[in-house]
Amino acid sequence: MTETLQRVLPDDMQIGRRLPGILPETGPWLRVDEAYAGQMARREELIRTRPGSVLYLDPAAMPAAVELLEAVCDVLPGLGFEVGAEVIGCPDGRQVRVAKDAPMATLGRLCQCDFVLMQKRGAEHVLTGAVLCFPASWRLSEKAGRPLIDIHAPVEEYSDDVARRVQRLFDGIQVGRPLWRFNQLWYEDPELFQPRSAAEPRRVGAGARTGPYYRSERQILLRLPQSNAVVFVIHSYVLRQADVPGVVSGAPD
Repeated sequence: MTETLQRVLPDDMQIGRRLPGILPETGPWLRVDEAYAGQMARREELIRTRPGSVLYLDPAAMPAAVELLEAVCDVLPGLGFEVGAEVIGCPDGRQVRVAKDAPMATLGRLCQCDFVLMQKRGAEHVLTGAVLCFPASWRLSEKAGRPLIDIHAPVEEYSDDVARRVQRLFDGIQVGRPLWRFNQLWYEDPELFQPRSAAEPRRVGAGARTGPYYRSERQILLRLPQSNAVVFVIHSYVLRQADVPGVVSGAPD
């Protein structure tokens, strides 16, 4: 197995917070780090060989997905990309065609983070689209089209009270004011594609606070102005245990 690892965590991800652990994002909501080339090689492989596992889009969510793609393209020039009308040059040398008829796949080929679209349907936000190449112990096919509370059902500490607070948080997210949180997990191997059915145990048991590889997701929450969709932007970090800062404490997932 080829290891694609980061060497360091951002400073603000080196301390645990209780769920939901949400703060205003004062830095960039889209990032490129030293693992970009390796992570993108894995993403390209997954999108090519397992599209049904890593891509989902409700046809009704196409306008929101295109809006998200356009928003991402607007910020790419500041991250080392060469953005043209039809083709984008990436920091690892790849050329990616901007395919607005396949917006989630295009996003997955451009960025090392995953994107999950959540749209209000009735009283709840529902997962209407995603490129999820690097799931951390959940399966996109089981969550597609489902509301927020069902998506988080397997998380031990995701109580009804927390669920209500998170739904209120989603309702209150404002355009131009992204929020962020992070989780902390331990795995036996560095594989980024870690789908897991809600009925299956994690390779390292739930609640584990140690393991050979430490994994943390920086999760950005932002609202799109036209569609009003909320987007999860999930940037995955995987480090060897020896590289994990001593100040990292176990935050719930």
